[in-house]
Amino acid sequence: MTITSMPQPTLPAQPEEPLVEDVILGVDTHKDVHVAAVITVLGAFLAHQEFPATGAGYRQLLSWASSFGTLHRAGVECTGSYGAALARFLSRESVQVVEVNQPDRAIRRKHGKSDAVDAEAAARAVLSGRADVTPKTGEGPAADMRVLRLAKESAVKARTQAKNQLKAVLLGVDPVLREALSKLTNTALIDRCANLPDAGDAAVFTLRLLAQRIQQLTVEVKELARRITAAVRRCHPQLLDVIGVGPDSAAALLIAAGDNPERLSSEASFAALCGVSPVEQSSGKTQRRRLNRGGNRQANAALYRIIVTRLRRDARTRLYLERRTKEGMSKREIIRCLKRYVAREIYRHIQPASALAALPSAA
Repeated sequence: MTITSMPQPTLPAQPEEPLVEDVILGVDTHKDVHVAAVITVLGAFLAHQEFPATGAGYRQLLSWASSFGTLHRAGVECTGSYGAALARFLSRESVQVVEVNQPDRAIRRKHGKSDAVDAEAAARAVLSGRADVTPKTGEGPAADMRVLRLAKESAVKARTQAKNQLKAVLLGVDPVLREALSKLTNTALIDRCANLPDAGDAAVFTLRLLAQRIQQLTVEVKELARRITAAVRRCHPQLLDVIGVGPDSAAALLIAAGDNPERLSSEASFAALCGVSPVEQSSGKTQRRRLNRGGNRQANAALYRIIVTRLRRDARTRLYLERRTKEGMSKREIIRCLKRYVAREIYRHIQPASALAALPSAA
């Protein structure tokens, strides 16, 4: 007896489609060119290539990196300077940009230094999680305030230099003129020197030129200060209602936070950004913390100015100073504590309402 097997149904042939692998991009940025490297999510190095730091070069870089697989993350060096434009371009193309610090010097000593090596190190920093900081967007009111404040600081510095030069030249002019001018206030002195007649004397000509320069720089400083104040009032007017916070300090703190402050996960991260969070330095039985000398120093200086103002005008701050002084703390240590408290208060004002609602303490 012959047993016949049941016929097996034949399945239609399925076209074999290659699986698209996720890749990670790393970029070592420079003024004129950017060097990019691509690795897989398993850490395998694929390729590296150089691209011009132009709009067309950014598109070529993205197209080249995407040819190796699906690109979701990119580690970019110097996102606040040479890599700022590239970071904005990649963000607009739905690529998550991660800010990468320069490689550790010990690693460089082992593996050498080249742009391709740095680009690959940037990609591996993203893969390992060592780099996890979201960079500033570079577009918005905070970015506008940054360039306005930069221009204002340079104008103030140039004006101070011109004032010192004017007073130095004044020492060598004719004694009669020097005695007449030395009795005037600074404002009256500058106005008088700006209107000195041209008598062919080099010193008098220099005095008039420097005085006119000071007047012009004063106009620039006032206009820049007005624009900075208007920018602060447009985006965070409530910040100016905080005791001790003026337009310049508010602008410095907003610049540090950036136009996407939601990237700061907690008030502790904002404090670290401002350099007011103590750094652990314990070993064995020794448990202590040291001063944080990192962070944004302009924001740190802004917090110091706020504290100095509060020590003069705010009763609660003065009471805190007295209580801590009785406990044996020095004034410098008390100011460090106050800066940390003010950073927490400022964080609540600059964060969007949606981000504050997500905080555990706000529940």
